[in-house]
Amino acid sequence: MRRAWPAELRSLLDDAEEVMLDVPVSERAGRGRPLEAHRPALRVRVTQEDYQRIWPLAEARYRLDGKYAGKAVTLVTNNPHYHAWHPADGGTVEATSDSGARYTIKYVVVHLLLDDVREEATAG
Repeated sequence: MRRAWPAELRSLLDDAEEVMLDVPVSERAGRGRPLEAHRPALRVRVTQEDYQRIWPLAEARYRLDGKYAGKAVTLVTNNPHYHAWHPADGGTVEATSDSGARYTIKYVVVHLLLDDVREEATAG
């Protein structure tokens, strides 16, 4: 199924940082050293409110456009292979509204696996 990343959430990826995840995948037979897979990903710091908006998109693959055209992302939330990159506390920012009321903005750091989209060729 081809799902596009929702248009109303595109701006969340504007400040995404491209990173490489080193994911242990298995142990070499008899050597005891873990093999690692290198997976490209996007690291994004989003508000708690925005995180709640993207949570329903977790663990499904979504195609991107614009800056990341030809790529697809999968939000990492519960996958045990990516435990180190599950959503994490992104800190807080204290601010004051125009009316003088103080408030706190909570942030979450999320990782989205980044893959190339492979288009299927039609037989001719």
